[in-house]
Amino acid sequence: MHEKILILDFGSQYTQLIARKIRELNVYCEIVPFNKTKAADDKVKGVILSGSPYSVRDYNAPFPDLKDIKGRIPLLGICYGAQYLAHSSGGEVLPSESREYGRAYLNIHDIEDPLFKNVKNGTQVWMSHGDTIVNIPDNFIVTGSTSDVLNGAFRIQDEPTWGIQFHPEVYHTAEGKTILGNFVLNICGCRGEWTPESFIESTVNEIREKTAGSGKIILGLSGGVDSTVAASLLNRAVGSDLICIFVDNGLLRKNEFRKVLDSYIGMGLNVRGIDASDLFLSRLKGISEPEAKRKAIGSAFIEVFEAEALKIQGAEWLAQGTIYPDVIESVSVNGPSATIKSHHNVGGLPEKMNLKVIEPLRLLFKDEVRKVGKALNVPETILNRHPFPGPGLAIRILGDVTPDKLSILKEADDIFIENLRKHSLYDQVWQAGVILLPVQSVGVMGDERTYENAVVLRAVTSTDGMTADFAHLPHDFLGLVANEIINRVKGINRVVFDISSKPPSTIEWE
Repeated sequence: MHEKILILDFGSQYTQLIARKIRELNVYCEIVPFNKTKAADDKVKGVILSGSPYSVRDYNAPFPDLKDIKGRIPLLGICYGAQYLAHSSGGEVLPSESREYGRAYLNIHDIEDPLFKNVKNGTQVWMSHGDTIVNIPDNFIVTGSTSDVLNGAFRIQDEPTWGIQFHPEVYHTAEGKTILGNFVLNICGCRGEWTPESFIESTVNEIREKTAGSGKIILGLSGGVDSTVAASLLNRAVGSDLICIFVDNGLLRKNEFRKVLDSYIGMGLNVRGIDASDLFLSRLKGISEPEAKRKAIGSAFIEVFEAEALKIQGAEWLAQGTIYPDVIESVSVNGPSATIKSHHNVGGLPEKMNLKVIEPLRLLFKDEVRKVGKALNVPETILNRHPFPGPGLAIRILGDVTPDKLSILKEADDIFIENLRKHSLYDQVWQAGVILLPVQSVGVMGDERTYENAVVLRAVTSTDGMTADFAHLPHDFLGLVANEIINRVKGINRVVFDISSKPPSTIEWE
């Protein structure tokens, strides 16, 4: 196991950003709820207290138990974390009287402080809090301030504890990565050995140790990055004892099932391709409500997957492509997510078939999954593929799903995606696709009036899908795509472009 930094989560929207920044320093870190510390773990080299939507003055404010941490190992409080350190030690935290949101400039009082090594005086930082530390305890030393925040940064005398009221993890804090690096690498003494190669080596060994002497591993492939990298990692560990099942639900992109299946075979995976498109379409017949579609697809997938899995003699493990954001969500400080979409897992299959679950990617963020995949020589065509919804094109057809609608959408979608590739725009976009609307509009083709379907082009930029902006594609390109779709796809006479961002909109329409 790797050395690690522990992040105690108080519910901040920025907590995952802290983890991502630390991982970029090649240091492994874990996010845990504030009330579930693991300080007894001797691999924990330091602890970070996150921000929070709460005030330390709230009656239900989250207060951690730091008796096994504070003073023993390095500790850094960020925003709420800093305010809690001051408040719990006898300091005073009150509502801010002046603006403490947005850009500010840090006046560093102690240039010898190791937290600010190689950070220039006056560096830009990002504030985002409604409270401020008014008075600090006697053993607290102020190390930085801004024009509006007197106690902007501090350390505790004769103790490896620091607090900062700004957010070093966000983009607008110009030298935030340097500050976090000073804490993690210099103060905590982490070696920065968390790399894709080290992850592969340790995970392969762990898989072999966990599954030694037991039966085969079953993995459902989707064609996406997560399941593919999981398969490649498991294949390196156990070889032919991994049996992959790739189900064609009829809702993939044009010719995608065959292309992806050929890629899997070329990677040396032991894979079984199952054409179940007729079953899925029959289950979707007459269903228009989005969540009802998801449930129908999830139910059909479990049925097909189970039938195929039962043919495998000696199966003892079910592998899943769970990644770290899924794990964080399930143990969130605010409790588990209210809705877990059925297509993201295989329901009760592990219990039903008495299978043990193995999740080789559960420690990784999405960008780290891609880095590991690259180190495993997973084809770029799969690694760089846009995210694609589990229910596939079913949720890009608003209303009921029919073979004719699927055919129209597949053709239009293929034109859009292939033009993105042809014009070197594909890799500049996080996710793209076409949505078929339950709307028909009047058009003119030749000398005849038409009354046909309208489609929406959707393309967004993002880093992790949690927020997204519409991709600013060139107008000439959009005109070319629209013209090609209308001319080549019978049944479409109008193309529009979605310029909504997330939030308030979502990436998908259903």
